[in-house]
Amino acid sequence: MESASKSSGATSTLIWTSGASGRVNALFSLRMWRSLLVLINAVVLFLLLPFRCWKRAVVVNSCSPSSSSGEKMKDERSERKGPVVRVPAAIVSRRSSSSGGISMAATDQAVAARRALAIRRVMQDDDCNSSRDFSLFVTARGDTIFTQSWTPVSVKIRGLVVLLHGLNEHSGRYSDFAKELNANGFKVYGMDWIGHGGSDGLHSYVHSLDYAVSDMKSFLEKVVADNPGLPCFCFGHSTGGAIILKAVLDPKVEARVASVVLTSPAVGVQPSHPIFTVLAPIFSFLLPRYQIGAANKKGMPVSRDPEALVAKYSDPLVYTGSIRVRTGYEILRISSFLQQNLQRMRVPFLVLHGTADTVTDPEASQKLYEEASSTDKTIKLLDGFLHDILFEPEREEIMRDIIEWFRCRL
Repeated sequence: MESASKSSGATSTLIWTSGASGRVNALFSLRMWRSLLVLINAVVLFLLLPFRCWKRAVVVNSCSPSSSSGEKMKDERSERKGPVVRVPAAIVSRRSSSSGGISMAATDQAVAARRALAIRRVMQDDDCNSSRDFSLFVTARGDTIFTQSWTPVSVKIRGLVVLLHGLNEHSGRYSDFAKELNANGFKVYGMDWIGHGGSDGLHSYVHSLDYAVSDMKSFLEKVVADNPGLPCFCFGHSTGGAIILKAVLDPKVEARVASVVLTSPAVGVQPSHPIFTVLAPIFSFLLPRYQIGAANKKGMPVSRDPEALVAKYSDPLVYTGSIRVRTGYEILRISSFLQQNLQRMRVPFLVLHGTADTVTDPEASQKLYEEASSTDKTIKLLDGFLHDILFEPEREEIMRDIIEWFRCRL
């Protein structure tokens, strides 16, 4: 494995997804405009629909009570014909409102299925060297967030690591890394941020990354409170790295974190065309859940290990659909914020980035290294590596480098 540092140059044309399974090259191309016109036309027709249905409702209300009662019983019987999905109240909290044309009942059922799978994987993990557990916490917004932990069984705990996954994935993907940390005396905590893994929300839809930043702060506070006297480190991949970076700019969080390791962080994401900077806020407000392009089940080449790619894109907890407008805008927004505040970064950090990464920009990581105010900072640009560094063929060597960084700062 070769690593090298390089000076930052002009910002290159960049994909604005982070850890995403589908690449978005030109969000507002001619093809995109045509698609949006068709969609807007459909929205207008949909908005007119209630006025047509209102007349029918008046006719129904004018019927006799017995007729109305019969119709109601018929409707109830027809509703019961569909499949019944029983969801424990402790698993998913119900909401009555619809969300952008997507049924909340359907979203809740999908969340229940994801959460059940995430819990099952935790419970079925019988590694004799690591004790794996999960917990749920409810945010101030009322969202339920899935978290899990890995605790060393026979090794003395010397420190804590809070890890945050990238866009479209989940904390369980880092179980092997967590167990390596366990073997070296670190207890590990992972959080599935909103819309991911076993947490609430439409799969991989992010209304605001500030929600994820806020949840990260709350989770970190709880982890530190539950483990007094132990140093706490953070690990973040891709968009998860961006979330951690924004969180540690808060002085209260900075005081709790000993150091940070970032892999392929989404720091310098830019739109494919300057006009999107103006249009993004508008379309993210009007059509937040609109997806660009078709689903990409095969996924992007984010690793040079074919088996790692198959494992990722066959995982039901990994989102393989197209990125949504609002999610993309939020990534642009947090990236823009970080670009303007890199000098505020004072926490010790190690950043690793592959030079062949086609998802996030290694030059942006170089800029982070150069502009951050941290006195203890290291960058490793890995020649030929792709986006998912911990899933590359050289993953074991990468893990050793990260663990050694943490151990030296205990």
